Amino acid sequence: MKNVLSILLLFIAFSCGKAQTKQEQEPPIKVEEKTSYYLIRHAEKDRTVDTNNPDLLKKGQERAQKWAEYFKTNGITFDAVYSTNYKRTKQTATPTAKQNKLDLIIYKPFKINLHEFKAKTKGQTVLIVGHSDTTPKFVNDLIGEDKYTPINDRVNSNLFVVTITGTEITSELLNIEHYKL
Repeated sequence: MKNVLSILLLFIAFSCGKAQTKQEQEPPIKVEEKTSYYLIRHAEKDRTVDTNNPDLLKKGQERAQKWAEYFKTNGITFDAVYSTNYKRTKQTATPTAKQNKLDLIIYKPFKINLHEFKAKTKGQTVLIVGHSDTTPKFVNDLIGEDKYTPINDRVNSNLFVVTITGTEITSELLNIEHYKL
């Protein structure tokens, strides 16, 4: 009986030792962090006033609300919402920021340090609201190529999506026409 018990104990000890060795030999699974950037141009601005900082038109305010609804409906929640320091961009970004219980982060598109920005937002989902010229430029900077051209001044429905996972970078341009204007 002692021999059977001894053999059984040796078998258990040997099995445990093998399991540990096998675990030690398998490399850990590395999960790459995913960073998602959603970039839009401000909604329709008031072109009847003589200023470089106009408010949104009523239909622009409606579009800003529709952007917030679009993101919510599609299960997109944000960790940060960036806007330039203009009324029209802040008014476009605010409904989505409020929906996500976030304050707007003001950025200067021509003075942003891309390396620092990417490091700060790594692993996050970020909305960036800009202008017809700055938004595609920002996308091009994020993807490291000159792919997108300035947006037609009358188009307010473009959504750029940039995803960075490890060293893989993808981008797409969607036209999200929320309603007939």
